Amino acid sequence: MAVTIHPSSIVETGANLADGVEVGPFCIVGSSVRLGEGVRLISHVSIVGNTWIGARTAIFPHCALGHAPQDLKHKGEDTRLRVGSDNVIREGVTFHTGTGTGRHETIVGDKGFFMAGSHVGHDGIIGNGVIV
Repeated sequence: MAVTIHPSSIVETGANLADGVEVGPFCIVGSSVRLGEGVRLISHVSIVGNTWIGARTAIFPHCALGHAPQDLKHKGEDTRLRVGSDNVIREGVTFHTGTGTGRHETIVGDKGFFMAGSHVGHDGIIGNGVIV
C-alpha cells in the first residue's frame, strides 16, 4: 500500500514511513521518526525526536509524541520514545522521550487505548493492553 501525506503536512527528510502510512492534515513528522506499517495520523499530530511508532497505531488530533521530557535536569541528551503496535491514541495525548539521567527511553507496549488528554511521562514503561 502506498504512503499518503496530506499537502498541508510536513514530513522532514529522513523520516521513515512504512507501507500504508496515512498522514492527515496539518501534521508534523520529524526527521528521526519511524512510523510502522499502516500507522494513521488523523490530523494536527506532532511526532518528533527519536520516536518509533509500531504498526497499525491510530493517532488522533492534537497529540504530541516524542518531544523533550519535562525534566529540569534534561540537557538535550539523545533519548527515545518507543511505541508498540495496534495502539489507539486519542485526542490531546502526550508521550515524552526519556531523560539522560534516567532510562534514556520511554516505552509504550502494544494494543493500548490512551484516552483523551492522557500523558506518558519521561522514562515511563507502559505494558501491553492498557487503558489510560
